[in-house]
Amino acid sequence: MKILICLFVCSLTLTIPCFSQSKTNSSKAYVTSGGELIFSFANIEQDGSSENSILRFSPVINLQGMLNKDLSEKFGVFTGLALRNVGYIMDDYKDPSNNLNYKKKFRSYNLGIPVGFKVGNLDKTFFYGGYEGEVALAYKEKTYEGGDKTNKITGWFSNRQEIFQHGFLAGIQFPYGANLKFKYYLSEFHNRDYVDNAGVKPYAALKSNIYYFSLSFFLFKNLDFNAY
Repeated sequence: MKILICLFVCSLTLTIPCFSQSKTNSSKAYVTSGGELIFSFANIEQDGSSENSILRFSPVINLQGMLNKDLSEKFGVFTGLALRNVGYIMDDYKDPSNNLNYKKKFRSYNLGIPVGFKVGNLDKTFFYGGYEGEVALAYKEKTYEGGDKTNKITGWFSNRQEIFQHGFLAGIQFPYGANLKFKYYLSEFHNRDYVDNAGVKPYAALKSNIYYFSLSFFLFKNLDFNAY
């Protein structure tokens, strides 16, 4: 937990310059930031059959700091650093150890580095897209039976999931600061080769790729920007 707090503080300090820095010269790089309200699902297959995921809402802790460089009034590039709470909920997980079905909640705190581009009117409304690689830091898995939580598993850099995760992102920045983003993970969430202490591979038949929509504010805008 101490490591997560340190990462939170580091990410927060990265975002602070956006509150005082003004984009006075578009040829210079500048820093912006924004939180992220994440609404996530997953494409799930278990034993070769498609399964449904339940909407997962994660408002905290999601921080993003962006380093921007606008090459013109219509085109720019960006990179940055993000700390993100991402996961999914599965209503009908089949446990290979006993063939019983449970509800599962999976999540991970990831540290990500995005790389992308912006196209449009960079002072008003524009579209952006890119790629982001993430390192999975803190894993949590909860098991529910009949509405009651029966088990919880946590761990740092857990072998239960893929440590390196990555995917594509696309979004739109609106004039007054609101930002809508979509992201799809090309990597699977779980390490399907993981073997637990009982010699069971709990995720061998489980394939899951997370995707989410998120809402943020001032992700690519300084607080003193002029929309018109």
